[in-house]
Amino acid sequence: MTNKTIEIINVLTPRGPNIWTYRPVIEAWVDIGDLEDAPSNTIPGFYERLTAMLPGLVEHHCGVGERGGFLQRLREGTWAAHIMEHVMIELQNLAGVQTGFGKARSTSRRGVYKLVVRARYEELSRAALTTSRDLVMAAIDKRAFDVDAAVRQLREIAESVALGPSTACIIDAATERRIPSLRLNDGNLVQLGYGARQRRIWTAETDQTSAIAESISSDKDLTKSLLQSCGVPVPEGRLVDSAADAWDAAEDIGIPVVVKPSDGNHGRGVSTDLKTRAEIEAAYALADAEGSEVIVERFIAGNEHRLLVVGGKMVAAARGESAYITGDGKSTIAELINIQLNSDPRRGAGEEFPLNLLLIDEADDPGVILLELSRQGYTTESVPPEGKRVLVQRHGNVAFDVTDLVHPSVAAAASLAARIVGLDIAGVDLVAEDISKPLDAQGGAIVEVNAGPGLLMHLKPADGPARPVGRAIVDHLFAGQDSGRIPIVGVTGSHGMTMVTRLVAQLLHLHGAYVGLANGDGLYLRQRQVVAADSANWASAHRVLMNRAVQAAVFENGYRAILTEGLAYDRCQVGVVTGIDPQGSLPDLYIDDAEQMEKVARTQVDIVLPEGTAVLNAADARVASLAPLCDGEVIFYSVSPDAAALAQHRVEGGRAVFVREGHIVLATGAQEVPLAALDVPGAIADADRRARITENILAAVGAGWALGIATDLIQAGIETFEHADVNAA
Repeated sequence: MTNKTIEIINVLTPRGPNIWTYRPVIEAWVDIGDLEDAPSNTIPGFYERLTAMLPGLVEHHCGVGERGGFLQRLREGTWAAHIMEHVMIELQNLAGVQTGFGKARSTSRRGVYKLVVRARYEELSRAALTTSRDLVMAAIDKRAFDVDAAVRQLREIAESVALGPSTACIIDAATERRIPSLRLNDGNLVQLGYGARQRRIWTAETDQTSAIAESISSDKDLTKSLLQSCGVPVPEGRLVDSAADAWDAAEDIGIPVVVKPSDGNHGRGVSTDLKTRAEIEAAYALADAEGSEVIVERFIAGNEHRLLVVGGKMVAAARGESAYITGDGKSTIAELINIQLNSDPRRGAGEEFPLNLLLIDEADDPGVILLELSRQGYTTESVPPEGKRVLVQRHGNVAFDVTDLVHPSVAAAASLAARIVGLDIAGVDLVAEDISKPLDAQGGAIVEVNAGPGLLMHLKPADGPARPVGRAIVDHLFAGQDSGRIPIVGVTGSHGMTMVTRLVAQLLHLHGAYVGLANGDGLYLRQRQVVAADSANWASAHRVLMNRAVQAAVFENGYRAILTEGLAYDRCQVGVVTGIDPQGSLPDLYIDDAEQMEKVARTQVDIVLPEGTAVLNAADARVASLAPLCDGEVIFYSVSPDAAALAQHRVEGGRAVFVREGHIVLATGAQEVPLAALDVPGAIADADRRARITENILAAVGAGWALGIATDLIQAGIETFEHADVNAA
């Protein structure tokens, strides 16, 4: 073997539906060189080395369809590109980003393969690609490879680019309801739905979360005064400006008290059940260090609770628990915290953990823990007697589900508090001995109302069932059966796409819609050209879908764009395929013949919604053969009513568009309705071009019919369409 290498020669990143799958992928072209002659079963010890590096490969079913399927392929003999595919999947899984889809397919060039893997986050997938190549080569060459270090690096990338768990759960819930989503930045700003039907979220805030309400919620003193004026039970308290003033306030309110920052969050700088001047003054310093004003308020006995209110309804509730350690007579408190508390698998530093680590030696609010210990006469180096319980953290750890226990009056109070502040989604913090009883009867009170509440405590509670809070937020944003979709028409084919898209856009405009059009002529909004350059690409279509004014969208999707970029939308109302050139190919993309071109064209048909329609050229046998792949209805079109696919479709009761005696005809089964006289400019003498333009008009008519546009408007549209730019045919 003279060229035992794997070279990555090109990487494509289709960011939407593509020839492989409905989801974004990374498509790498890899040249395995002389490894083409060395399948896995011919490399001594390779199987053992690879499986030792990545034991999780046993879970990969591969084409065998069962656990251990990929390992069976390894033993029988498979090629390096296929092995890289599975290694890349496994590395992303180990990095915390679950991935299952992958393919490896040979090309017409010996030793060159297309390796395709689902790419939730492009940066992570690119890194996993090169790491997979290096790992496979190390296993082939009998070299050491630090898998743990590689996975740590990938995990760091994943954590830097991945959506937060709160945002991700909302998107997952939207996906379950077939509501599309677009990520708008590198953070957690996400658009749900398209165009004029869209809504936006930023973690657990929405485009209905007002800036005024958020500002009110961040001012705890103002929030409390508003709640109190509306009869919501709140603890007595006031702002203070010094440690001495804090003690004066405590004396006025009555011991014990709570000292906290006025706009803090996550419990930072909060000290509770303070009874002495020394404790209060020390607590003031902790709260003041958070950089905001300080509040002293009456201490309320009981457990801390967080109630999530969405759209005026309480949808989840969690209870906090104090954290204790138990002395063993030998270990220090610092050691016991790590042994008894931080060892809990539910605790961790990442967002995926329902409970936080107690880090007394780091800047994660260490003062509160130290103050709590000092109040009991301990330091972190104290050694409590055996059996002695020591309180380490009085508040926090709000991760124990109590949703089913909440008293209706308590839920109503939380909902009222959210409405008073003006938040559509709120985390309402309250203290109560028993959440199953009314607050008044036990002296409970609401202490805070928070905008943008974290959802993890409800998604992954330390105890109790997970709550579908993401679904509650989606249902709040999209009532009933609203899918957030606008009518989308996608047009692909070997010819006529630009003309068809222009005419369909005109029909939608006459129908009364604000139309976004991205095609080979440019980018148009409401028939006004805003970009005078080829806009038949992912970026232009994405721009249209982001536009809040757009009520319908029409896109031209060339074969090359589908292969290299993918489609910008997940599904469409109408998908049009104008033709597949029998001599067509894209050899630079390893698409070598019409059969492969057909696979590209089917992408447009695959994504038609079940309630949508594929509009197909019946005169092109390859296009007509795509009809069974459509989830929705099919409308065939042809200049001749005798095209075989069209005629058979009519026998089966299907819809069709064709020309008879110089008139465009709409047919449903045997029923025919003349639409309008066909008017192709007489200046176009070439018969083939006239036929092609006629086909384009029929395709657009079929799309308009599929969209439910009135026949008189379709007639007006084709009669007033400007044919000057017939080169678009």
